[in-house]
Amino acid sequence: MDVMPLLLLVAASAAIAAGARRTPVPAPLLLVAVGLAVSYVPGVPDYTLDPEVVLPLLLPPLLYTSAIDSSYLDLRAQTRPVALLSVGYVLFATLVVGAAAYLLVPGLPLTAALVLGAVVAPPDAVAATAVARRVGLPSRITTILQGESLLNDATAITAYKVAVAAAVGEGASWAGGIEEFLIAAVGGVVVGLVLMAPIHWLRTHLREALMQNTLSLLIPFVAYATAEQFHASGVLAVVVVALYLGHRAWEVDFATRLQEEAVWKMVAFVLESAVFALIGLQLPVVLRGLGDYEGLDAAWYAAVLFLVVVAVRFAWVYPATFLPRLLSARIRAREENPTWRAPVVISWAGMRGVVSLAIAFSIPLTVDHGEGAFPHRNLILFLTFTTVIGTLVVQGLTLIPLIHLLKFPGRDRQAETLAEANAQAQASLAAEQHLDELLSDERNALPPPLADRLRTVLERRRNAVWERLGQTNPVTGETVDDTYRRLSREMISAERAVFVRLRDGRYIDDEMLRTLLRRLDLEEAAAYRETT
Repeated sequence: MDVMPLLLLVAASAAIAAGARRTPVPAPLLLVAVGLAVSYVPGVPDYTLDPEVVLPLLLPPLLYTSAIDSSYLDLRAQTRPVALLSVGYVLFATLVVGAAAYLLVPGLPLTAALVLGAVVAPPDAVAATAVARRVGLPSRITTILQGESLLNDATAITAYKVAVAAAVGEGASWAGGIEEFLIAAVGGVVVGLVLMAPIHWLRTHLREALMQNTLSLLIPFVAYATAEQFHASGVLAVVVVALYLGHRAWEVDFATRLQEEAVWKMVAFVLESAVFALIGLQLPVVLRGLGDYEGLDAAWYAAVLFLVVVAVRFAWVYPATFLPRLLSARIRAREENPTWRAPVVISWAGMRGVVSLAIAFSIPLTVDHGEGAFPHRNLILFLTFTTVIGTLVVQGLTLIPLIHLLKFPGRDRQAETLAEANAQAQASLAAEQHLDELLSDERNALPPPLADRLRTVLERRRNAVWERLGQTNPVTGETVDDTYRRLSREMISAERAVFVRLRDGRYIDDEMLRTLLRRLDLEEAAAYRETT
């Protein structure tokens, strides 16, 4: 196996994603654009999306990283809009887009059209949520988009399986489809519920951070594979487990949390970068063998289908936002009245991604037990690709200007800092009282300087948040918080230089140097976290 193309893909996509941070273009869009441009460069190998790799090996860690960073409480508060989008909208889009494709493309069977509808139904909100955080959208919109992206793949994959079963002649009825959907959904949730407590118990009882993080890397694959063994939704199993673990992450050892955060940030960055680059690189594969549909016909079908996909999301989001309020007095009393602006952003954020392409590539080649080719398979691949690219480019490039045009109120940083300061003050007061109780026990006797040092740490932690509200230095433009962090970093750098010089002079060995440097690294990390 030649690993060089894979290494080049990972290295190049990571470099492009890093460079995108210095441009106004979101990284996913730049990666797709570069992938499209590079796909026809001579010598570039074919990077065909293999659904046997993408779905079981790439989708679980991407879902896990997103879910474990999500707020279970926020998602629970937005259960209705998230469910309406992740289940209701996906099924609605499957039917409407499938019907439109059936009417648009001559000779396309209805079952194959519904396969296309299921393939392009689920939005991939990685780019959308990245934009939402970047421009400071209200947390409710970000939560809804993120919750939708966590759950809609399960609905789409199940709808796709039912449509494929009908298309290949295995037979599928409405009752059978509903039954399969319920088995997948309920089964996935049950598997997640069964796994989450034992996995969390194991995480809290492993004493080595290295072993805990090894377990962390295995969790999404174990949850996904276990659910799939029972013909349940691996997507829902991963999400349920990750939400539970994220909600109870405070019970895990601090060293594990620090390492886990760094490891999963790296994993998510590498996978997301490679995935969006892969989307662009699929162009030659998709165009190959398009056959009778090359030229204006294919372009016409692609343009119409893109417009249908965009319109269908608006047609669902607006009624789903306002009808529940009209029909339920309880909802009107409990929730604020939504404005027309939020549904616009949620509708326009329906960008498609790699899951749609992976599902499309998994369409079987034949029907009726191998007796005939799957109808219009290459056209379905092409229309999926153009829909993904169209939504990423058109909607992705215009989402930020649209948000600015709608003039959403930004996040109230002052209020957030005040809330943080009050929370820290309450925690510090409780810690001080507990410290006094501990020091009153003769078994915990400490010399006064060390006891004062513990109190100083508490005081510094309590004051650090308030200092962020203070005035800036007229000379440097820094806040007190910035100056403290910079001086701490420079002091630690001075110590680090001495340790290295002592090692070079053979006064200490490399093992002792690593021990001393790790201690400084932890102190620097603690000082940074105190002030951010």
